[in-house]
Amino acid sequence: MRREPEGFADFVAARGLALRRTAMLLTQDAQLAEDLVQTALAKAWPRWHKLDAPEAYVRKVMAHQFYRDRRRRWTGETPTQTLPELATGADSAERIALQDSVVRAMAALPRKQLAVLVLRYFHDFSEQQIADSLGVSTGTVKSHASRGLATLRDSDHLSDSTEGSTR
Repeated sequence: MRREPEGFADFVAARGLALRRTAMLLTQDAQLAEDLVQTALAKAWPRWHKLDAPEAYVRKVMAHQFYRDRRRRWTGETPTQTLPELATGADSAERIALQDSVVRAMAALPRKQLAVLVLRYFHDFSEQQIADSLGVSTGTVKSHASRGLATLRDSDHLSDSTEGSTR
């Protein structure tokens, strides 16, 4: 059995939550997000001693895995209703409603567009970094970003939530 690479456990403890947030944005599912993070960390393990920027590498692996994974995973459960988060006040309720609207709108995006938008706007990757991460051209990145943003602008989920907040 191989020994754990030096600094690996510290990295996971320090950056694990941030990695799970990114995976959650991509997958829209807590269990799939955990699986995505675990897969990325497993792929980073054997290369750990060679990595100059381990977090960037793990995020790249996560994005690439999400982008390339076209298999539909069966969980054996069919959710019947989305459970609301507990709100502590009016501001919390509005924030949760907006967050839910954004998540629903993002869930409607094709996987490629979602991957590009998460890397671009959540992690502030450049177009070239996204292209390198996903193994596509910068033109493809621009196209996916443009189409994804257009889809979000036209989303019924977001138009419903913004109409209520402007009145």
